[in-house]
Amino acid sequence: MSTLETNSIGKYSGNNVSIDDALNLKSYTTAQRDALTSVAGDIIYNSDDNKPQIYNGSVWVDLGSTSFELDFLIVAGGGGGGSQTATVTNGGGGGAGGLQSTITNTGGGGSLLPQQTILTGTSYTVTVGAGGAVDTNGNNSVFNTTTSIGGGSGGGVSAADAGGSGGSGGGGSAAGGGGSGGTGTVNQGFSGSTGQTSGNYIGGGGGGAGEAGGTDGAGYGGDGVSVAITGSSVDYAGGGGGGGNVGNFGQGGSGGGGRGGTNSVNSAVAGSTNTGGGGGGSANNTDAAAAGGSGVVILRYLNTFSISVGAGLSWSGTEGTDGSYKYATITAGTGTVSFS
Repeated sequence: MSTLETNSIGKYSGNNVSIDDALNLKSYTTAQRDALTSVAGDIIYNSDDNKPQIYNGSVWVDLGSTSFELDFLIVAGGGGGGSQTATVTNGGGGGAGGLQSTITNTGGGGSLLPQQTILTGTSYTVTVGAGGAVDTNGNNSVFNTTTSIGGGSGGGVSAADAGGSGGSGGGGSAAGGGGSGGTGTVNQGFSGSTGQTSGNYIGGGGGGAGEAGGTDGAGYGGDGVSVAITGSSVDYAGGGGGGGNVGNFGQGGSGGGGRGGTNSVNSAVAGSTNTGGGGGGSANNTDAAAAGGSGVVILRYLNTFSISVGAGLSWSGTEGTDGSYKYATITAGTGTVSFS
């Protein structure tokens, strides 16, 4: 006959207890854990991660995790410039990728976003949006729960073609009365401008994170904003310039916006890499429009913590430093990061 063995539990002053043998927590895989109906304070052993974990009322975290506040800059990919077809003259510039930041400036004239509370030992999703091809919106960039929207494409695939809406709106084409500019996203970027059909035709300028397209001149891309998340101010998310006739073209906005083309004299210029700048619009059938620039995600945190960047992401390879802070610049891909 088997013998029932029990542990002795002793109670001392207050809520202190002692157990004779080691305490063995109930083991669950991650999938089994997530299927539980849990309340704050529940503790299990995660057999996939080989770690004890506690439910904090919202998520499961590793027992003993440390929390800290993190600053971020999230810039989406810029929109591609508008091309010219047999029925379209002078494509609009691509809109800049949406820009959201917790430090210095954010896009669309909005208020700075709050810092995010991060836990050590927890994985967080990152996506860096690629720039849009010609006539195509840029791609979104993501950190954890915050998404910046890709820039709108420049108008140019049909007469009076409007610019695409996005983080910042693309400029409209200069044909059929002129296409209207695409709209930007609140707190991320501004609208593009309408294509000009009086005098020398010129496509509308793409919106930037800091101002609307056409603010500085017909077909000019809107300027981006300066962000000092790495300790030095850098311009991001400028709109692309519209393509024009007879030496007339739109300049790209500060922050990586590409210049528009001019009747085979000056070719359209792509948005700059890792700025979210919009691509320049085409001037004619022999002068192709240009693609938008890729976005970027930059994370800033106290130098007592370190980042681990997972597979699928490209980054600077080392953490930069600025006084008592570190920062990581993630330049491409989709994956996860964690901190220790």
